[in-house]
Amino acid sequence: MDLQNSETLKDTLSQTAEHSGGDNWIMHHIMDGNYLDFTPFGKIYLPHLEIFGLDISITRHVVFLWISAALLIFLMMKVSKAYKNSLVPKGVSNFFEVLIVFVRDEIAKPTIGKGYEKFVPYLLTAFFFILLSNFLGLIPFSATITSNISVTVVLAVSSFLVTQAGGIKKNGVFGYFKGLIPHGVPVFLLPIMFVVELLGLFTKPFALAIRLFANMTAGHIVIYALISLIFVMKSYFIAPVSIGMALFIYLLEVLVALLQAYIFTMLSSLFIGMAVHQDH
Repeated sequence: MDLQNSETLKDTLSQTAEHSGGDNWIMHHIMDGNYLDFTPFGKIYLPHLEIFGLDISITRHVVFLWISAALLIFLMMKVSKAYKNSLVPKGVSNFFEVLIVFVRDEIAKPTIGKGYEKFVPYLLTAFFFILLSNFLGLIPFSATITSNISVTVVLAVSSFLVTQAGGIKKNGVFGYFKGLIPHGVPVFLLPIMFVVELLGLFTKPFALAIRLFANMTAGHIVIYALISLIFVMKSYFIAPVSIGMALFIYLLEVLVALLQAYIFTMLSSLFIGMAVHQDH
């Protein structure tokens, strides 16, 4: 009986490894692809599209990017409608009001200061989009689009453009770039400091993109790695420990999803405040 169970387990492990792409099954579940993965129920392959030789195919992350955007628009329209119908929102609208007030009063106002109201719409959009995308990625058979470097780069570039536009509008083109150099710097150091500060403008959005991408990717890799211990150890006894640890990390990912949305929004707001009020 033990021999039969051992052979059955071995066959199951072999089929799982073969189905998941061998040793690369962890990256297989994390990286983008031209299909929606509903393993073990099957896959739905997405259409391949080209325009003038340029591949613009719809991928798994693109699909969930659209879902996140559509869900954000739907929820915000519902919240907006609730405010029009009643001065006292209820239910979902009341929950979103708490988050909106938090972003406005605890993030935008302290870090930007005077004139923060102009940047609140962007900060709210970034916060809720990242939050919804992170939570959507925790649902089985879905994909975390914030673990795609292309998505996080676009978000970081958006923050970069808003930051530069705000700084230039407030201080003027010459005044803004002049303000990058700290006061009291010796004349012979001005060329070096200007280059250093100019590079600093681009390292800030780079840090935003890498931080969000790395944190969201790492959590999923840890979860899949813990589950893979069952197949690596080839033992039923490791399953409860492996699944228990994976469940703990999964619950921790809920906190990470909230934390990363907050950090991205906070740093974006801080960079905007530094660009707008250079004298402070």
